[in-house]
Amino acid sequence: MFGRVLVAMVTPFTPDGDLDLKGAQELAAHLVDKGGADGLVVNGTTGEAPTTTDAEKARIIRAVKEAVGDRTQILAGVGTNSTRHTIELSRSAEENGADGLLVVTPYYSKPTQEGVENHFRAVADASGVPALLYDIPGRTGTAIETETLLRLSEHPRIVGVKDCKVDLLATARVIAETGLDFYSGNDELILPLYSIGGVGTVSTVGHVVGNEIKAMLDAYDEGDNKEALRRHQALLPVITAIMTREPGAVAVKAALNLLGLPAGPVREPLAEATPKLINELKALF
Repeated sequence: MFGRVLVAMVTPFTPDGDLDLKGAQELAAHLVDKGGADGLVVNGTTGEAPTTTDAEKARIIRAVKEAVGDRTQILAGVGTNSTRHTIELSRSAEENGADGLLVVTPYYSKPTQEGVENHFRAVADASGVPALLYDIPGRTGTAIETETLLRLSEHPRIVGVKDCKVDLLATARVIAETGLDFYSGNDELILPLYSIGGVGTVSTVGHVVGNEIKAMLDAYDEGDNKEALRRHQALLPVITAIMTREPGAVAVKAALNLLGLPAGPVREPLAEATPKLINELKALF
């Protein structure tokens, strides 16, 4: 529904930490027109959503929508650990131009699967746009279990999953038994997940290698598995530098700044990239 290569877009800030909406528009246009992005996800983890206000989130959606228009679709991260707050953000995202929602499992409270299912249903019922569920137990403390996903797949506005659970057996079963679109949220697993029926990725490294990811998926679609594997392996140094050294938002902002693209600093409690990481990125870009 949303394409194959979705970029989990950073939120550019000015040097003093305010929103850089002009920079966000410039970056969004670059990613769509030149960077290989089929769609953009704003206000996600890489967009530092935990440190932006509800009003800022709305302004980011409006600005990015204005920049890309109908050239691509925008998904908005709206997940919180409060069902009421998540519903409020979902309605705001839709009103401000989002084409879809990314809804993370409620975190910290560790709800039961009944609570998880009720949360997602309530959010989907309250909105008129399609939603991807975000399954990332390493951050939330709670996985979306297979049986829960099978039940949720029956909801008409729950259309897919951003999968960071790293359980390919469970994922393969849900893909086989539902019509949900599975997007890899782990950049190192884009090709493995695609090969078992996934549809693409919500990617952080896509900021800087979106075209290369798309070429890898094209090679697989064309039946050239050796070329797809070669391209997957060629991406590993970039994935390693951006996703395993320091938080992804920190590293990808550092990479964008090196490339002269709008990013700016991160907001606390994140700390700026270390000189060691910057030197590693310089060797790649």
